Amino acid sequence: MINATMMTVNPFGENLYILWDEASRDAVVVDPGMMREAERKMVTDFIDGQKLDVKHILLTHLHVDHITSARWLADLTGADVCGSTLDAQLGLELPDQVAHFHINIQVEPLTIDRDLADGDTIALGDETIQVLHVPGHSPGGLAFYLPESGLLLSGDTIFNGSVGRTDLWGGDMAQLISSIREKVLPLPDETVIASGHGPTTTVADEKRCNPFL
Repeated sequence: MINATMMTVNPFGENLYILWDEASRDAVVVDPGMMREAERKMVTDFIDGQKLDVKHILLTHLHVDHITSARWLADLTGADVCGSTLDAQLGLELPDQVAHFHINIQVEPLTIDRDLADGDTIALGDETIQVLHVPGHSPGGLAFYLPESGLLLSGDTIFNGSVGRTDLWGGDMAQLISSIREKVLPLPDETVIASGHGPTTTVADEKRCNPFL
């Protein structure tokens, strides 16, 4: 059985997710964008309290609000940082992203330990996380699908009633809409979409109500 917990952090209201297997306590952390010590402590207190063994840090994309504590958490837990190398330049430019948004924190360039591509899989207990390449918000945008749990971690590709912005480096609205139509909407209607910001939704609700689609 896979458990999932969402925590909202940093001034951008970014949702990070901790997924773990009930039996083994193996875990992954998706998009650890903590920017304050209190946020980092909230995450580590939860990991310690649940006695989790974090195996992987999974990044949906490499924008500043999703990655600022990725290397810190990887170093702390021994996990590897996994994402698309199509976003590698964004990671190297993390200090520039911080400066662009006038965020008062110190960061180092972020490199990816394990490149993830469309069709890759990640084991978590008895369940398999499927990697979907969903470019448009960024060139290396990824979503993580857990078919047995009926859960899609969509990053900033699609939101409740909206879609990701495409005015940042590498963004492309036509590509984003194509990604959603080809990778997200074909999933079962009851699939819960847990996005990088805001509340959850379902595939059925977005088919019916999302004005961008």
